[in-house]
Amino acid sequence: MASIDAVESNQSGTTRRAESEAIYLAFGAGALGAIYGLIVALTAADLQFADGDPFAVWAAAGAGVTAAGASIAGYWRARSDPDQAWRRTLPSWKFTVNTISVVIVHTALAFLATFAMYRLLALGFIGLPIITFWAVVLMAVTLGMTAYIVYLSVSRMTTQRMSSLLMAFVVIGTLTAMITTSDPEWWQVHFSQLGTFDDLSSWVFNGTLIAGGLLVTTFAVYIANDLEVLTAEGVLTNPRGKQVVPALFVVMGIMLSCVGIFPVDVSLALHNTSASGMAVMFLVLLIAGPKLLRGMPRTYFVASAAFLAATVLSVILFIPAVGYFSLTAFEIIVFALIFGWIAVFIRFLGVTGQPALSRPGVTSRS
Repeated sequence: MASIDAVESNQSGTTRRAESEAIYLAFGAGALGAIYGLIVALTAADLQFADGDPFAVWAAAGAGVTAAGASIAGYWRARSDPDQAWRRTLPSWKFTVNTISVVIVHTALAFLATFAMYRLLALGFIGLPIITFWAVVLMAVTLGMTAYIVYLSVSRMTTQRMSSLLMAFVVIGTLTAMITTSDPEWWQVHFSQLGTFDDLSSWVFNGTLIAGGLLVTTFAVYIANDLEVLTAEGVLTNPRGKQVVPALFVVMGIMLSCVGIFPVDVSLALHNTSASGMAVMFLVLLIAGPKLLRGMPRTYFVASAAFLAATVLSVILFIPAVGYFSLTAFEIIVFALIFGWIAVFIRFLGVTGQPALSRPGVTSRS
């Protein structure tokens, strides 16, 4: 019992410290935001929420920069926490790649969320000019809240949080590309058509895939740590699983990034090879899961079988002999199945072996 109390005390202390640091960082970011807002108000000729000199763009840019700084500071600082001690054993290059992916995703999410928020406000305040006072206040609040939220997010990074971050980033980035595309009939061609236009939407779409793939490789590092713990505790009985499963996720992440690096109008062969490689890794994880992850809850394998059946059914409905699904529908469905399965896998990974983790002397993985 004493060891459990010690662990809980350490976690409580870590949480309090992170909250305190986040508040101080928010105050600092808010002060800088006020100065930034004043500069924007004095230099912008026609400052409005979305029209004229759009405040939405200025605020989103500031939020992105703030998120980058807060995520770097928070993610680096968190590696000294007791429950993140394993990160200090990572090679420098691997920790650097992990940090870059976490920073990119938080920066992009902060930019998109801030831009969307002020675009929505613009719909309710059409033509409203933003005077200097409100520019200062709004920018201070925006940057302060961004710093607070992002710092806490990276300070408490776990496998499940990383999974949620991945889902949010991919969904928001993809929807943004769909909404801002210059071709409203892109869906009549295929899903990857979104990345073929030389405009903002294509940069968002391809950038989402590249950064998402980078995040999946980071994600694999957290999975490897969790599998290592579960294998050491005897919960998972196949020692090869802790090596093979993370490796498959790394390959999946690389393939996802390559889908964005090589749009169909740049190299159709490399694009299709990358997309196919990602799908193959997904199928291997589904089919080999019962052997590699022996010890996971039975319900997880039932869910994986359902995902496998849904994937096979989608292929059948897509083949020319049936032709029920268009190429766009097929790509979106498989894309959703892959990331949906990842979410399910992580949820079950988080609860696997929980009774064992409640024993004295064993610390929680999350």
